[in-house]
Amino acid sequence: MSTSPVLLVLVGIASVQLGAGVAKSLFDEVSPTTLVWLRLASSLLIFAAVVRPRLRGHSRGDWLVVLGFGLALGTMNWAIYQSFARIPLGIAVTIEFVGPLSLALLGSRRMRDLAWVGLAAAGVALLGLDTDGVTWAGAGFALLAGAAWAAYILLSAQTGRRWEGVDGLVVASLVATLLLTPYVVGPGRGDLDSAWVLAVGAAVGLLSSVVPYSCELVALRSLRPAVFGILMSLEPAAAALAGIVVLGELLSAPQWLAMACVVVASIGATRSGRPLPAPVPD
Repeated sequence: MSTSPVLLVLVGIASVQLGAGVAKSLFDEVSPTTLVWLRLASSLLIFAAVVRPRLRGHSRGDWLVVLGFGLALGTMNWAIYQSFARIPLGIAVTIEFVGPLSLALLGSRRMRDLAWVGLAAAGVALLGLDTDGVTWAGAGFALLAGAAWAAYILLSAQTGRRWEGVDGLVVASLVATLLLTPYVVGPGRGDLDSAWVLAVGAAVGLLSSVVPYSCELVALRSLRPAVFGILMSLEPAAAALAGIVVLGELLSAPQWLAMACVVVASIGATRSGRPLPAPVPD
């Protein structure tokens, strides 16, 4: 009996946010940058064991695209973990989600789409007014992650056209891992000396990358893009719930209202015919 594609997407969303919660719970012991590197490196090893990317026969343009793809992937993951370290999980993902939402609405000439823009902007403005647990640095890193997420979506489409299967994703994961390696591996950086840290990093990679990506890959074979976009709009709420369950991060009523504005704007943008593109797990 086949598994429901909707259930697969929901499992992927829950896995991503659970992984984020587990990672944040260790920030007092391990730096966010180290955990991002461990997540990328462990997921890279798992993907590389399953997929043997074909590296030969690609043009210079193909390599430039996949290098940009890797830069966007690394920046997105690094920035959102830096945001997690400074502000609650749900708020960080809500701000970050503005990136793909803006991309979905970019260039639209429909008045109703402008209404969704206004609703999302109102949500972000509410977060700015209620500063409980919110810092400028945390919000800034979340916005950077959102911008990188939008770039990732654009470059993902180009990579998919230039590289077979998931070869481009494997190469981009390698690029992202190498970019962060100098900040993690070297003299005076002892985070990786502990077997416990390595094991937790591998678990975060499994929860935040391997499980959700695999679920989405299977689900998208039979799930309409519009439905997928609506389901992905639940990411901020899922992040908030993970923050409550794993970290005890309680949000205020205005913050929940702000999150609801962004979620409703995302659903509205999807239903109006401009579905949110498939994201990568945070």
